[in-house]
Amino acid sequence: MKYGDKTAIIFEDNRITYKELKDQVDCLAGKWKEMGFKKGERIGLMLANHPHYIISYYAAQALGLVVVQVNPMYTTRELLQIVNDSQINFIVADTLACKAIKQVENVHSFSYLFGSELAEEEGKEFIDIERLIGEGIRLDTPEQINARDDVAVIQYTGGTTGKMKGAMLTHFNLTSNVVQSFQMYGSAMVPGNETVLVATPLYHVYAMTSGMNLGIYIGADLLLFRKFEIENVLENIKKYKPTFFPGVPKMYNAFVNHPKADQYGLECLKMCSCGSAPLPIEIIKRFEDLTGTRIAEGFGLSESSPSTHRNPAFGKKKIGSIGIPVPQTDCIIVDENDNELGPNSVGELLIRGPQIMKGYWNNEAETAKALQNGWLYTGDLATMDDEGYFYIVGRKKEMIIVGGFNIYPQEVEDVLYSHPDVKEAAVVGIPHEEEGEIVKAYVVPKDGREIDLEELRGFCYTKLTPYKVPKRFDVRETLPRNTVGKLLKRLLIKEEMEKGEQERTN
Repeated sequence: MKYGDKTAIIFEDNRITYKELKDQVDCLAGKWKEMGFKKGERIGLMLANHPHYIISYYAAQALGLVVVQVNPMYTTRELLQIVNDSQINFIVADTLACKAIKQVENVHSFSYLFGSELAEEEGKEFIDIERLIGEGIRLDTPEQINARDDVAVIQYTGGTTGKMKGAMLTHFNLTSNVVQSFQMYGSAMVPGNETVLVATPLYHVYAMTSGMNLGIYIGADLLLFRKFEIENVLENIKKYKPTFFPGVPKMYNAFVNHPKADQYGLECLKMCSCGSAPLPIEIIKRFEDLTGTRIAEGFGLSESSPSTHRNPAFGKKKIGSIGIPVPQTDCIIVDENDNELGPNSVGELLIRGPQIMKGYWNNEAETAKALQNGWLYTGDLATMDDEGYFYIVGRKKEMIIVGGFNIYPQEVEDVLYSHPDVKEAAVVGIPHEEEGEIVKAYVVPKDGREIDLEELRGFCYTKLTPYKVPKRFDVRETLPRNTVGKLLKRLLIKEEMEKGEQERTN
């Protein structure tokens, strides 16, 4: 096989070759087939970055299963939303996910639970993945699929209502986006000769495509990390000399603010990309000065597998721009009446291409809103300059992006409203240099009640993944509303912006 003896994965100083990876994928898929797994059944992957994630992902694809990617930090409430919607049949989990899964099992019956590196006591109900691989029951022939129609992955994303939506990404969607991404990097990326630094979580669509799938496609070494810890990452960069890094703003910020970053040989990186959230211009300049490496800023969504735009690897780069559409992708800007706008006009960004999702799982109403006449309505406000470079200028949605993760205010507000002392709640995103944005909650106490903010914060941690919990709280007597009672969040945001400007001036 091509690249058979070449390293596929480096994980905690252990290497797996492409031949070994293929053998382990075939053995796991073969065992799952023997256990009766059927094409189209859903399998949840709820674990941090680990070779077992990659092996399980490709074993599932070989059987025509539908992979449902789940953050292992999700609470029981969040996991239950996904389980109820997708009706997951099987799930692969690590120790981070065990507690939530066991609680969900009280109301949802999984056919099988599989564990990755679980302690004996916590893993009693789970079948060990490593043991299944070791049984050596190989899959001889992969399941026949219809690439354009069969769903490979359900990628859950939030909604303005707070209810998660599952973007159905077909095999054709995902493969197309890998090829599109490869074409955008051109000769900067040499098959069989790259090492990709994979520190962004694989359950995130950006890492799945730009780290794992693209890396495997070009026969790269995947330098895989459980999580991003700056000291560990720098030591591994010095040792293994990665050439390509798909990162998020928080990671780039950590590099430029490390006091000894220039001592770890970061110039080994030939090309970097940034996804999930806008990267501050100052961070771009500092990172490029530090490394001599170009960051190709881009844009994407869960609904588009995810990449739709990228600054070219060679040629003109415009800092602050998301770049140009990737190959085979059409983009237009429209006004509120769907009239196409010319250059330098602000309107909603619409996208059409082979990477655009099939629709939302089990949600025809939201699918009909998002997909119209072949176009994906992104809900993002954008503009295009005279040279065809696009810029995101705002969001029609109220979505907040923290460290590359999407947060929907409605979900956080629902949790706040469920607290016995809270009468009203409003959640907004406030600009933050390192995280992109942070979550701030404004709360009004019920009559005769007082809100203990530390207790309220703790309450939120029991209901929400930590990154969704508001970093700041403000107790108010009232919230700003118009004459018909509509909440005016823009006034809260304006107040925060003015406060920040005043602090910078002083």
